[in-house]
Amino acid sequence: EEIMAHSSNVSSVVLGKGSGRMLATGGDDCRVNIWSVSKPNCIMSLTGHTSPIESLQVNPNEKLIVAGSRSGSIRVWDLEAAKVLRSLPGHKANICSLHFHPFGSFVASGSLDTNIKLWDVRRKGCIFTFKGHKEAVRCLRFSPDGKWVASAADDHTVKLWDLTAGKLMFEFTGHTGPVNVVEFHPNEYLLASGSSDRTVRFWDLEKFQVVSCIEEEATPVRCVLFSPDGCCLYSGFQDSLRVYGWEPERCFDVVVVNWGKVADLSISNNQLIGVSFAQSTVSSFVVDLSRVPKSDSIPHGLIRDDQPLVPPTPTGSSLRRIYDRPSTSCSKSQRVKHNSESERHSPSSEDDRDEKESRAEIQNQEDYKEIFQPKNAICRTPPRNEPFPAPPEDEPGTAKEAVKPSQAVDVQTSLPKQELVRTVLFLLELLSQFLLQPDPVQKPPIGSSTSVTRTEPSVIPAARNEPIGLKASDFLPAVKNQSQTELVDEEAMSQIRKGHETMCVVLTSRHKNLDAVRAVWSTSDIKASMNSLDSAVAINDLSVVVDLLNIVNQKASLWKLDLCTIVLPQIEKLLQSKYESYVQTGCTSLKLILQRFLPLITDILAAPPSVGVDISREERLQKCKLCYKQLKNISNVVKNKSGLSGRHGSAFRELLLLMAVLD
Repeated sequence: EEIMAHSSNVSSVVLGKGSGRMLATGGDDCRVNIWSVSKPNCIMSLTGHTSPIESLQVNPNEKLIVAGSRSGSIRVWDLEAAKVLRSLPGHKANICSLHFHPFGSFVASGSLDTNIKLWDVRRKGCIFTFKGHKEAVRCLRFSPDGKWVASAADDHTVKLWDLTAGKLMFEFTGHTGPVNVVEFHPNEYLLASGSSDRTVRFWDLEKFQVVSCIEEEATPVRCVLFSPDGCCLYSGFQDSLRVYGWEPERCFDVVVVNWGKVADLSISNNQLIGVSFAQSTVSSFVVDLSRVPKSDSIPHGLIRDDQPLVPPTPTGSSLRRIYDRPSTSCSKSQRVKHNSESERHSPSSEDDRDEKESRAEIQNQEDYKEIFQPKNAICRTPPRNEPFPAPPEDEPGTAKEAVKPSQAVDVQTSLPKQELVRTVLFLLELLSQFLLQPDPVQKPPIGSSTSVTRTEPSVIPAARNEPIGLKASDFLPAVKNQSQTELVDEEAMSQIRKGHETMCVVLTSRHKNLDAVRAVWSTSDIKASMNSLDSAVAINDLSVVVDLLNIVNQKASLWKLDLCTIVLPQIEKLLQSKYESYVQTGCTSLKLILQRFLPLITDILAAPPSVGVDISREERLQKCKLCYKQLKNISNVVKNKSGLSGRHGSAFRELLLLMAVLD
């Protein structure tokens, strides 16, 4: 299908990898338009950039989209909320490549300024800047386990970066032209790269060496994509699709596709979808993969003359190490909290200004609600994602060609009527069972003696609208007769007052502790803040420590090395607390310490011993040793919690990156 995507020239297109049906286009008109493949109407138009769009990327669940412009600015939009989420300035030239982390709230960006930046979308900040390339970075890809990022550049190299250590792992050389694209194998430690030198190279990420190199007499390699099962590689050339194997190197098939300079590939329902653009139009093409061989005992293409023919590895077996993916499952409440309005809205005035300047113009309201705001009334019956109709069978002796979606009828209207009737009857049956089924749990009366076991959440949220583990019925007297519905006021008040004295004692004790700390902190100097923290620690009340740290965190000038030695043991306790507010305060304080003092601590510990007696230097050295030991203990806690999902997991992963120098 061919669509008129923009009023000016199209500069970038990308397919959503989740469904394979979402298409995003960027143009010289500084707009990002959202489309559905095979539908001619634009769903949404995103504005805000002031220079042409150079690069686009959609996150794995297709809820966020990031766009980089020619001026070096990056903007992230929330497609469900139809608003800008973040504006990330920092690059000094064109944004050439973008990629979302597979399960974290991070984005990697590569630029014409040769730098690679790692961004935290939630906290609006650049975590790391990787420097090493000498020319523009054309492609970025995170590894499936999220620990590495690979970069391809015009300097003929492919580099592999370690996110945990924040440094270069290895540089792959061998290409003789600019490297246009790079892709990780979905399971194995294998990397594929395509270059303008018309070669596709496969790299072993365990031995850091080339596995095979396939050279064609075709045009430059524009995009590559591994099959979902990882048994072959689809490579997009101008007007053709080639299917490769790598051990040994071989070409299984060549499919003629008149897509010109293909820009992106995606796989959905055993169909490969490719998109290309020319001037202001974007074209989409479909290849039926069921008719494309992924392995063959007799290769279609060339094979090395000096190597014997080796049968392909059966699907499911692995010749090399596979990735260890962390668990990314989360509860429903965590997902709701993750997508709440408070998370999407940035408190800074700069983001408010970006939100006013950036707009999401919804062109097709029905398609927008269907795709980005679906009504999941019955979660067990998700909408069916039908494949595109298959093209007619090839005649013997004719070349294979891909078809455009426009050559077939609409998918929704081509469903058989019997299938539609069965679906409606199934939904009506489920709805009737839901409405007519009795209440499975009979609530006991207030006067019943049956004990109910309450399960309190493992982490108590900081903001909540109701108390944890408390019910109004607990404070009312038991009703001996169920017919008695009215309670005497005196009885009700006596029940409510039962815990009042205990609560008063707790609050009075906390007030007294805060008064004691305040009396010590009578002046605004640094020594007073240290004495007050000493007294707070001596009280042995974490709530007082949290209150005090929330004040100290607001003024970074109060932090000294002496203060770190006092606070770090308390931070270790806060990070393991069940209260969300305690964990947040501990993460904030630890991040501040790591940013301000960790370089100083490592430099002092690495320095050679001084000649003579320097008492102040010896004292500082002892403090650094103590802080280093405490940070090592905390790093174990951070490492254990870095696998959490949601906002806490993101914060712990950021801390783990900052603490990488301790390993």
